[in-house]
Amino acid sequence: MFDLSAKRELNNGFGNALQVAVELAVTPAIFALIGWKIDARLGTSPVFLIFFFLFTMSYVAWRQYVTYTAKMTRQESELLGPRRNGTTS
Repeated sequence: MFDLSAKRELNNGFGNALQVAVELAVTPAIFALIGWKIDARLGTSPVFLIFFFLFTMSYVAWRQYVTYTAKMTRQESELLGPRRNGTTS
């Protein structure tokens, strides 16, 4: 039989990358569209569009950073294991 664990891990990586790419592109676009609609309703220039886009983009980037940092810390602790004095690296 074939060992499919490496292929499964690769496919999971592609799926996760696609999820992050869509989240980084679609979420700010949706909120920018909402801001555009609010601007059209209130008759303002693209104040809400820019605000919602920048706010959402900042939040999504921050969340990706926090998630990435947590995953890397977990993987480092799995690879390096606990030290002899009982603490992790």
